[in-house]
Amino acid sequence: MNSYKKLLNNSFLFAIGNFGSKIILLLLVPLYTYYLTTAEYGFVDLITTSTILLLPIVSANVFDAVLRFTMDKEESQSQVLSNSLFVAALGSIAAVSLYPLLSLLKIDQDMLNYTYVILLLQVFQNILSQFARGLGKIKVFAINGIWMTLVMSIANVILLTRYDMGIAGYLLSIVIANVASIGYLVVALKIWRFLDLSHINKPLVKTMLAYALPIIPNSIMWWLISASNRYFILGFLTASANGIYAVANKVPAILSLVTSIFTQSWQLSAIEEYESEYKSEFYSKVFSYYSSLLFLGTSSILVVLKLFMASFIAPEYYEAWQSVPFLLLGVVFSSFSAFLGTNYLAAKETRGVFRTSVYGGAASLVLNYLLIPYFGLIGAGVANMISFAIMWILRIFDTKRYIVIVMNTQIMIANLVLVGCQIGILFLNLKFESLIEMLFFALVFANNRELLSPLKGLVKSRMKK
Repeated sequence: MNSYKKLLNNSFLFAIGNFGSKIILLLLVPLYTYYLTTAEYGFVDLITTSTILLLPIVSANVFDAVLRFTMDKEESQSQVLSNSLFVAALGSIAAVSLYPLLSLLKIDQDMLNYTYVILLLQVFQNILSQFARGLGKIKVFAINGIWMTLVMSIANVILLTRYDMGIAGYLLSIVIANVASIGYLVVALKIWRFLDLSHINKPLVKTMLAYALPIIPNSIMWWLISASNRYFILGFLTASANGIYAVANKVPAILSLVTSIFTQSWQLSAIEEYESEYKSEFYSKVFSYYSSLLFLGTSSILVVLKLFMASFIAPEYYEAWQSVPFLLLGVVFSSFSAFLGTNYLAAKETRGVFRTSVYGGAASLVLNYLLIPYFGLIGAGVANMISFAIMWILRIFDTKRYIVIVMNTQIMIANLVLVGCQIGILFLNLKFESLIEMLFFALVFANNRELLSPLKGLVKSRMKK
């Protein structure tokens, strides 16, 4: 199959799972804003943010190795899964052993219990979902995304509206969704066929950990950029401000929908095409299409941003719109960074991931410390945007050792200027703001029309099939 068509085909399959799940979660935002106070929403956001940080540490990030090694013909699929689950089990036991120590801290016991359960379930859920991708079971992976989100949504509606369980109901719905996901993946993939304790061996464990462990610092740095600002907001501002910022992050989730769909399929294509003599041309063209879609997506969201916030979000959360434009550009730059980061994974040179991430993480800490006290939530959004931009620029130069990606700098700069103008217009509160925003969207579209025309042909071909 043609490399571009295969990438597009996988993207359509991932879109089925991601689009349905992300849209459902987006539709739940009004529910959360009406049934949880800004302080409560800020608190549950801190819990979910903390589990994101702890997940790669507890699991030794072995789920990243699962995808790469399952696709590698040198290792048997049974060995990869058996050894990854063995590593995850050891990490989970170590995490549980720390429970008595953490229980001594002044943390609500019920909340601590939920955090532990969610963390351990997500370790195994991630391993199984990545194993499905590695096996090429894209449909199973996509269906699992919808199934998991649907279960969580139903549980949320019931526990928040009927039983009025508040924070506990929100967290319990996450637990139920992860259990449902694990159950589905076990049955759909017939996991018992791959489990064999005799396949557990130290050499493979060492090889997988040598691949996975260097990615952990990168995950921590990524977390510092995208999530650590919650703790600065809590320290410099209030829990309510953290809840407002959590809602602000839900809007860029629309754009993240595009990036998550693409990244999942791109990782497969990037690994498969890494040995191709035409890989530079392939990577460069794909990046051009990808960047055009991201800027168009950002521009379109800015057109309807204020209307959306006024119509669907509770009034006490409305000011969240001020952080959204910068968070949207943060998604754009983080997506560019992730695209280039795939080069490290394909080359099995994961140490390079950390080298570029540490600067972004350090910049995030400094910028959050400097900007949030003076500019509030807007400062948090700007810190996020700049930090990811730094990481992306560094990776442009660092990944040239593996592959040279040619970028159209004129179109890139024009896109940034046009979107920057849209952001400025939102803060000026002009009389014909909506019309002016639509005009700039038309300019962004015109600026990217040449890059989008080949993609349009591929999409039409796929739709006919």
